[in-house]
Amino acid sequence: MAINKKQVGVIVAGVAAVALIGGGIVWAVGAGNSAAADDDAKGSTEEQVAAATQFDLTSQNAADRPSIEPVQAAVDALDASGFTPIQAGKLTVAVSPYAAPLGVLASDDDTTIIGSEADFGALIADGLGLEYNPVAVNWADWPLGIQSGKYDLIASNVTVTEERKELYDFASYRQDLLGFYVQADSEIDSITGSEDITGLKIVVGSGTNQEKILLAWNEELEGAGETPAELVYYDDQAAADLALSSGRVDASFGPNATAAYRAATTGETKLVGTVNGGWPETAPIAAGTAKGNGLIEPVQLVLQSIIDDGTYDEVLERWALTTEAIDASEINPPGLPKSE
Repeated sequence: MAINKKQVGVIVAGVAAVALIGGGIVWAVGAGNSAAADDDAKGSTEEQVAAATQFDLTSQNAADRPSIEPVQAAVDALDASGFTPIQAGKLTVAVSPYAAPLGVLASDDDTTIIGSEADFGALIADGLGLEYNPVAVNWADWPLGIQSGKYDLIASNVTVTEERKELYDFASYRQDLLGFYVQADSEIDSITGSEDITGLKIVVGSGTNQEKILLAWNEELEGAGETPAELVYYDDQAAADLALSSGRVDASFGPNATAAYRAATTGETKLVGTVNGGWPETAPIAAGTAKGNGLIEPVQLVLQSIIDDGTYDEVLERWALTTEAIDASEINPPGLPKSE
């Protein structure tokens, strides 16, 4: 379905929300394995622009999302776990609907949550043989909600950290990447390390993980007697986009998921490199449950099942997030280390 002007407005609003609340979610959009993604960077723009024709931000999107039959191994594991859903027969999933493509409210109503995270939450519920019960939450409120038993599961772009693992169990389902984006016709075709940013003007968010990475790379360049990159800061995404499109800056560096969606929507930018958000550390995006409640093992079985049968790829393709795919879902994988 082609994107109409109303839908594009919703997309832009969702992306702008990332810039406005970036300080609150920066550590939620962080690490990943950049090597495989870099191999596909040159071709990803064309694929994402093609995917944009499929974007539909109305409530019909929820009706059209991929679905699966219950995964017997997961259902059996759930029965054996002793876990009891908050609402009988339902899986109550916390989702923050504030940033496309991760989660937004449908353009034709204010209750239907759509986006990649809503799709994954719905598939997990399907696989467990439960009814999907999504609940819109502020991103900062999910930790207490999971601990208090208000929600069964969080599926909202949460990065695994060692500190979080003390209170929650996780099952991974996506890489956590930061992306370098340039104009679609830019001669820049690869940014993977400090040697690639010398002398460039790069838009970055103040106080973010990505700023820390660029500052570290600049230190490397200065130590080698090379010209560092000039970091450029804007208060909102629209101003940053204008600076890039007008040639006032050479590149932007930020959360890959939202930038990939914007590239797919407009066709005006392209991905030229990805970096682990917790660089030099890595950690995936994962679904989370209260620690030790027995739910995470069944959840992981469902996630692995959709990875194996291809449904997982359908979700990533729906939202132009194919660069963030993983090969296997892990329970409590290594997370970003605690701050010293």
